[in-house]
Amino acid sequence: EVQLVESGGGVVQPGGSLRLSCAASGSTFSGSPMTWARQAPGKGLERVSAISSRGGRTAYADSVKGRFTISRDNAKNTLYLQMNSLKPEDTAVYYCAKTDGYGLGYPVAYWGQGTQVTVSS
Repeated sequence: EVQLVESGGGVVQPGGSLRLSCAASGSTFSGSPMTWARQAPGKGLERVSAISSRGGRTAYADSVKGRFTISRDNAKNTLYLQMNSLKPEDTAVYYCAKTDGYGLGYPVAYWGQGTQVTVSS
């Protein structure tokens, strides 16, 4: 079993930056593709980024491309999401997840509990 714990959320002004972290327990992290997803109030879940098990491949939703960067440190069992040029429409609960394959559409095996990001002036 894998446990995922997100951190780094908060309130930021439009145009600001935040870096989310996801600490993973278990020995399978380094062999697992991972993804970040978000859910805005009243909306469905949106996958925003994915990364391959070694970090060599990344993918982004059009809504965040050029502003968000996904990365991972397998030695620290940690996944990151650097978010720049934040917009009010980025406000959501952000989740990290372990997926069954690399990409934005693969089934999720494990979810974290989520961290709130609020972009507001």
